[in-house]
Amino acid sequence: MNVAVWIVSGLLAALFLLSGVTKVPATKASLAGNPRMGWAAPFPIELIKVIGIAEIAGAAGLILPRVLDVATWLVPAAAIGLAVVMTGAIITHARRSEFSTVAVNAVLLALALFVAVQRF
Repeated sequence: MNVAVWIVSGLLAALFLLSGVTKVPATKASLAGNPRMGWAAPFPIELIKVIGIAEIAGAAGLILPRVLDVATWLVPAAAIGLAVVMTGAIITHARRSEFSTVAVNAVLLALALFVAVQRF
């Protein structure tokens, strides 16, 4: 089971790191020009950047504490934090009737909860 948790953790970390790295340096204009980021239009750019920072921190928190064997309680905490981010994403995309994106976010939510439960 440990191998499965590591694989899921690595996959989640890579996805959230990539997502966060694209949000942090973004400008309102660059978001408006990206059709996949249409959900961001009603939100202030500062909130988008905070979400990006949370995703980057969550990605690091899924991997680094276990690798470094320091404060390993941060792994399930990071997974729960990412689950909260995905809950917000599900709500946002459901309001916009983007149901295929809701499905993807629901899978990511389930995987984050899987990591949280397995690492507690």
